[in-house]
Amino acid sequence: MATDTRLAEFMAAHRRLLLLTGAGCSTDSGIPDYRDADGQWKRTPPVDYRAFMADAAVRRRYWARSLAGWPRFGQARPNATHHALAALEAAGGVELLLTQNVDGLHQRAGSRSVIDLHGRLDEVRCMGCEARSPREALQQRLLNANPAWAGLQAAQAPDGDADLEGDFSGFAVPDCTACGGLLKPDVVFFGENVPRERVAAVHAHLQRADAVLVVGSSLMVYSGFRFVDAAARAGLPVAAVNLGRTRADALLSLKIEQPCAQALAFLLDGMRTAAKTQ
Repeated sequence: MATDTRLAEFMAAHRRLLLLTGAGCSTDSGIPDYRDADGQWKRTPPVDYRAFMADAAVRRRYWARSLAGWPRFGQARPNATHHALAALEAAGGVELLLTQNVDGLHQRAGSRSVIDLHGRLDEVRCMGCEARSPREALQQRLLNANPAWAGLQAAQAPDGDADLEGDFSGFAVPDCTACGGLLKPDVVFFGENVPRERVAAVHAHLQRADAVLVVGSSLMVYSGFRFVDAAARAGLPVAAVNLGRTRADALLSLKIEQPCAQALAFLLDGMRTAAKTQ
């Protein structure tokens, strides 16, 4: 049986899907991923929460690399995978789209029932007064404070980072304009806990779902894997579209080892066919 048919039949049989998406959804938008086909790190793991909070040198390095990486990350656009999943929701097949990505591309593609498990990189949070502000505004403050770093070129890395090394000791990191507190992107860093209310909201959706479909994630991070594990324990079927190994392989009733856009192309094809017949 053809791969597309098996996936289409899984979707047709389960009309309240909880979609769990990962970095594989956004690689076609120019955002690199962290892991290889075996689920191992392809590069240095992302910044650790405790190190970021405790060490000014870590923060200088993070924001210097972010200064170089943000422009391309902020300009990324949804690709065929994002549009296919938005079409699936529009057709009534989605209970929730839970994404581990921090790029907001699902929402830009038109998905509405979305929980950003790890937050959004386009917002900045003050760890003192909890004020939120746009990341784009901080970019200008970073440039104003560090004019010598303007126009610096570096290879793109995951999640708005850039492959940049050197002496960051002279890099100036702006403070919160409201209280002078420490600024952090409003995302869940490695080693940081997902907010409890967000986890509870996902579990509430999971109770209403009739199946789980993982798209573009190895599930190596427990914050996402826990929901697949909970679904399997509850007797819900779980399918995955992913190139390479996932942490949940033993729990899957269907696995499609294809690029996300290729595996989901039939959703957009169906939408175009329907549009022509109207």
